[in-house]
Amino acid sequence: MAYNGGYPGGAYRGNGGYPGAGHAGGGWAQAPPPPQQGYYPPPQGYPPPSGPPQGWGQGTNLYAPPQGPPPNHQYPADYRHQNQYAPPPGPPGGAQRPPSGYVHAGPQNSGFNYQYSQCTGKKKALLIGINYPGTSAELRGCHNDAKNMQRFLIQRYGYKADDIVMLLDGPGANHRSIPTRANMTAAMGWLVQGAQPNDSLFFHYSGHGGQTKNTAGDEADGYDETIYPCDFKSSGQITDNELHDRLVKPLPPGCRLTALFDSCHSATALDLPYIYDTKGNIKEPNLLAEAGSGILSAGMSYARGDVGGALKGLFNLGKTAMNGGKAEEITKQTKMSPADVVMFSGCKDNQTSADASIAAQATGAMSYAFIASMSKYSNLTYNQLLNAIRDELAGKYDQSPQLSASHPIDTNLLFIA
Repeated sequence: MAYNGGYPGGAYRGNGGYPGAGHAGGGWAQAPPPPQQGYYPPPQGYPPPSGPPQGWGQGTNLYAPPQGPPPNHQYPADYRHQNQYAPPPGPPGGAQRPPSGYVHAGPQNSGFNYQYSQCTGKKKALLIGINYPGTSAELRGCHNDAKNMQRFLIQRYGYKADDIVMLLDGPGANHRSIPTRANMTAAMGWLVQGAQPNDSLFFHYSGHGGQTKNTAGDEADGYDETIYPCDFKSSGQITDNELHDRLVKPLPPGCRLTALFDSCHSATALDLPYIYDTKGNIKEPNLLAEAGSGILSAGMSYARGDVGGALKGLFNLGKTAMNGGKAEEITKQTKMSPADVVMFSGCKDNQTSADASIAAQATGAMSYAFIASMSKYSNLTYNQLLNAIRDELAGKYDQSPQLSASHPIDTNLLFIA
């Protein structure tokens, strides 16, 4: 089971207090194990279908993809405030498109080469929304998140409905459209199958997220981040290590994967090694902040008379301080990729993401903020987009969206997808 981070109830997309029976898709066969090989080419033995499998994203009309770009009125009203506000400050002269060709990172005689995608090739998307209906951890906005993202990708970036797979749980859904573990991992295989330089892939997950004990030494806090298929009780969670192996490792240099996780504990859900702050700088492990948090927690345990909890808190504090730098180094050595992978998460690893109601529609706060920011402003840089998303949530939700990447990125470049 997941590390119980204190799931506060249905208003958050965290872990703990999960339901028992009643999940759609229970009893499915275990998914194949994640690829174990290195980066690109994709490992053999998992031949995904050449296109979206028959029935994926279909079922009832509720889940069928649109036949063309729908009218604007299908968005919540707040999404359509186009250019009413000045965008966040950006680089002088405006945002530039990413450079073509290889970019070298590190010392001249070492380091590695990577490549930005021009996003001019094939476009494919996998959108997953899990509401866990009929359970004690039911969410309300995850289906809406996936449908809104589908419309956004079609209207803004020219994705075709036939190249978008949607997995949603709910009554009447085709069995191939239900976000079971087996269906989710098979769909991930479809997404990365045949990827080429300058392709643009999009992965969106809206649902519960959690944490489980890490054994690889690549997590400073000692926990892997996870997502929850609708049949997690029988088939288990999907860890950040597995997500990285399935979605990042198979990609060639110059192929873009944009990932958006609207779930709790999601900052490192893809285990990408470079995390950026709102000024465009690479974050370093903040052991001093961790220490302050750990000491406070230990002090509160002691004040409650929980001596054992206080000692455990101090022990974990020392362990985190010693392992933080080591974990970061392991991640950079093992999780860097020449592919062009960027991820926006709804919160930090130690935070929850809100299941909200905005403009009279149930929605994930992060999914809403991403689409709203991109709809208000045009030609945003990575750094501007991160700040715009945070501005959308500021003062309303206690979560800090994060930006991470598979290689060093110039956050003053134009965000494209």
